[in-house]
Amino acid sequence: MKSSIATVSISGSLPEKLEAIAEVGFEGVEIFENDLLTGPDSPRAIRQICADLGLDICLFQPFRDFEGLPEPPRTLAFDRAKRKFELMNELGTDLILICSNVSAQSIGGFDRAASDLRELGEVARHFDVRVGYEALAWGRFVNDHRDAWEIVRRADHEGVGLILDSYHTLARGIDPDTIRGIPGDRIFFVQLADAPSLQMDLLYLSRHFRNMPAQGDLPLTEFLRAVLATGYSGYLSLEVFNDQFRGTPPRSIALDGKRSITLLVDAALRAEPLLAPAKPLPPRVPVHGVSFVEFSSSPGESAELADQFRAMGFANTARHRSKKVDLFTQGDIRLVLNTEDRGLTFSNFLTHGTSAYAIGLEVDDAGAALDRAVALGAQVFDQQVPRGQLHIPAIRGVGGSLIYLLDRKSELATVWDTEFTRTKAPDAGAALEHIDHIAQTMKYNELLTWILYYSSIFDTVKSPMVDVSDPGGLVRSQVIENSSGILRLTFNGTENDRTFAGRFVRETFGSGIQHIALASSDIFRTAKALASAGFEPLRVSPNYYADVQARFGLGDEQTGFLREHALLYDRDTSGEFFQLFGRAGSNGFFFEIVERKGYRGYGAVNAPFRVAAQQRAATPPAAS
Repeated sequence: MKSSIATVSISGSLPEKLEAIAEVGFEGVEIFENDLLTGPDSPRAIRQICADLGLDICLFQPFRDFEGLPEPPRTLAFDRAKRKFELMNELGTDLILICSNVSAQSIGGFDRAASDLRELGEVARHFDVRVGYEALAWGRFVNDHRDAWEIVRRADHEGVGLILDSYHTLARGIDPDTIRGIPGDRIFFVQLADAPSLQMDLLYLSRHFRNMPAQGDLPLTEFLRAVLATGYSGYLSLEVFNDQFRGTPPRSIALDGKRSITLLVDAALRAEPLLAPAKPLPPRVPVHGVSFVEFSSSPGESAELADQFRAMGFANTARHRSKKVDLFTQGDIRLVLNTEDRGLTFSNFLTHGTSAYAIGLEVDDAGAALDRAVALGAQVFDQQVPRGQLHIPAIRGVGGSLIYLLDRKSELATVWDTEFTRTKAPDAGAALEHIDHIAQTMKYNELLTWILYYSSIFDTVKSPMVDVSDPGGLVRSQVIENSSGILRLTFNGTENDRTFAGRFVRETFGSGIQHIALASSDIFRTAKALASAGFEPLRVSPNYYADVQARFGLGDEQTGFLREHALLYDRDTSGEFFQLFGRAGSNGFFFEIVERKGYRGYGAVNAPFRVAAQQRAATPPAAS
């Protein structure tokens, strides 16, 4: 099916929007009236721009407050419509969106509304245009697509049809299966938008917080399944009003839109038994483990990071056969330290300083995983591989980082033996077993983009978004994880650089991995081992421990151990959770060590204490 997007969905001037829309592969565009009227280009000029870009102008919108008016407003509404039809002829589009009336002057009644639309259809016929009628969720008398369809049915005019918008149906809790009884040829256009589950006025939610499909909480797949079951075969178009998107580069949001609609169509076709996709996407990628995390550094700075690894019980067990790359291991954890002075690693170091810039994920089939990523618009990273080294498929991640894809069914399974020479046996370690989760920090306006990106490629689910209180402001945080908990990625969006997360984005010149959580099988043993090895923990306020003891009824001995070893604690109905944070480096990167005893969360209740302590540690003491 052909895809479209409304110009109101992205930022920029109208020509800039059109260029971005065409560049990412949309076939059509809805022209939002204000975008046209506020710009200097004539309708004919915009028509030519779209033609040159290969874009079909498939809808002009919106036309408000038309049906059910008394005189004289009724005559004025018809006069307005005629002028818009003339404009549409210049613009080169044949469909206009009439949204249900919200005016206090309007008069209810299906027959009255149907009569007005029938008469408008006759007027539109003379201009070779068609009329699509849509129920707004906040319409005065018509706020349900079932009522809008009944009015269209009674109008009984070939040039008058129904326009469906997922937001107006789903935000009101209307069962999308009620669409299945509408003839597909009477549906002129379908608009798609998601939204978060927020309790607020539907108009305000619609105007400020709509999302791309899969970025919110509405059942878009069920909606589209119902639409496709009618036989509808026209455009599927995104109409998304979002304040955040208006401050984001247009190509980025357009690419999100194209990715989301590709994902949604594939999911709907797979779920509807009679509508198997002609060319389905490769399935979402199951992840069986985080194979490694790679750090870029310089010979001068790498010693400090290597010392930190050793203080956490890691041993330098292997060295690359031809590169300045060392492998540190413990349990199933691999930390790769790369000090090459050329290539992407060196470029990353020059831009971001010492940082975690790549992760390796173990999947079923690296080639199939790459195919899905490419189909959803991921940028492939490729470089010439010297003889004797393996070509590992990779895509770009947050902040230009890399996601390597490995599997056990190909030669990729031999990478550690093929490319590395063992230097020593691993030490006893500190009871660290695997990577629990990886936290990536970014500007807030990137948050929805990256959550959509990762969750569309990998087989994961997302948790509700939460606010983390920081002395410098709020940080929005959301998690995606797979059912086994093997892959857990947290995404933290900051709106200013006064937060600890914001400082990280500022100091490292962009988004990236800010912290890595390592799972311990025995946090008490780990804490003692780390203390003996010289590991410096982050110390939270002493007030924390009195509070946590009171909240959970902990004994004095257990509370004393938590305080002595700087451990944080949480408990819910699923189990217990222990956290130990390392001190952050000058760029804001830090390690976390956790132990889970049935607990599935991330210690959100402890985040304000951790962040406040990090802010204090990062702030130089005032001069006396």
